[in-house]
Amino acid sequence: MIHPQEILQTIEMIDQQHLDIRTITMGINLLDCAHPDMDICCENIYNKIVTSARHLVPVGEAIEAEFGIPIVNKRISVTPISLVAAAVQAEDYVPLAHALDRAAKEVGVNFIGGFSALVHKGFTDSDRKLIAAIPRALTKTERVCASVNVGTTKAGINMDAVRLMGDCIKEAADRTASTGGAACSKLVVFCNAVEDNPFMAGAFHGEGEAEHVINVGVSGPGVVHAALKSLGANAPFDQVAETVKKTAFRITRMGQLVAMEASRRLGVPFGVVDLSLAPTPAVGDSVARILEEMGLEICGTHGTTAALALLNDAVKKGGVMASGHVGGLSGAFIPVSEDEGMIAAAQSGILTIDKLEAMTCVCSVGLDMIAVPGETTAETISAIIADEAAIGMINHKTTAVRIIPAPGTQVGDLVEFGGLLGTAPVMPVHDAASTVFIRRGGRIPAPMQGLRN
Repeated sequence: MIHPQEILQTIEMIDQQHLDIRTITMGINLLDCAHPDMDICCENIYNKIVTSARHLVPVGEAIEAEFGIPIVNKRISVTPISLVAAAVQAEDYVPLAHALDRAAKEVGVNFIGGFSALVHKGFTDSDRKLIAAIPRALTKTERVCASVNVGTTKAGINMDAVRLMGDCIKEAADRTASTGGAACSKLVVFCNAVEDNPFMAGAFHGEGEAEHVINVGVSGPGVVHAALKSLGANAPFDQVAETVKKTAFRITRMGQLVAMEASRRLGVPFGVVDLSLAPTPAVGDSVARILEEMGLEICGTHGTTAALALLNDAVKKGGVMASGHVGGLSGAFIPVSEDEGMIAAAQSGILTIDKLEAMTCVCSVGLDMIAVPGETTAETISAIIADEAAIGMINHKTTAVRIIPAPGTQVGDLVEFGGLLGTAPVMPVHDAASTVFIRRGGRIPAPMQGLRN
């Protein structure tokens, strides 16, 4: 049961500390939409999504109005389209993206995820077609998001896929040069992708999921920051961790309430609450400022990785006590363009890609919403992806890269994406080439821990 006092505490957090439900995401299985004819397959996909999700936005808005809890986004994730389209007798998969986009617009969601492929051990013909279509699909649609899983702890890293994704990201950026390469903001490259992630751009509906499911993503960096600020600068770290745990519990309880209510009203099973601290560009809603509240002068200086490790662990420990179904990614996100404190730290030169890579060893995901100079080569981008995938593979965790080689930009420029995507300072990459390394191809073998059974 949710106690009325918890509601009052939640209202206080909403009014003063930027607390919100970042997303209600409905997962929809599309495997039964498969058909050899492209037009029929697209129509099947459109009809299934519209039928399944027609009440998602109205229900979300009703819960928001009745409980006074801001619900920022209503979204859909679908079965990876490379699986659904495997039977289609066509070379070009862009029409499938158009079908997803039409359905998303019809039901009123802001994003739909699942133009995706899982190629961590190898490619099917359908996977190759989908990856080839990603740059055009993201350019020609408004709400479609794409993701590709290139590695797992169990399988190793598909370096041929890593190379392809470097080319894919460069093409997507070039096709949207007039908007700073904005198509890349809707494309995530994963290692160890999870099946129940409600957050875009990496969400897809996993093969092990139910026919339909409701997953909720909660935010709340501002609440954690306020709690630590009231704690004072001299509190020891065990007290800091306890404060974060208690705060995460309260945040997750709000997510549990919304998830249960949405599930009941929609008649769709409740999946998970993802209790990730997802920042926004708004002042007071920053993960970087939480780390600085622990005593760092600027996020990115020495001690940042340790502070983030404490935060990530405490968030998970607190959240898991508040909900029986915690999942997704759950922890702390560090998207540079979407976090006011991260932007400031990057502009100061203290926060670098190398430091962000180190931080991803202990946070929820990886190198997220990072802009690099437009002249950055595809091989360099692939090498960045490979490094991040290696961290995920060895540490048995989800890692990801969402990087934007913004055409025509140089280090120090700012790329404006607007809304939750924020502003990305263009960050430097190393000049030394990784070309020969990337062109080897093949597969990096799984580590010994990946061979446990």
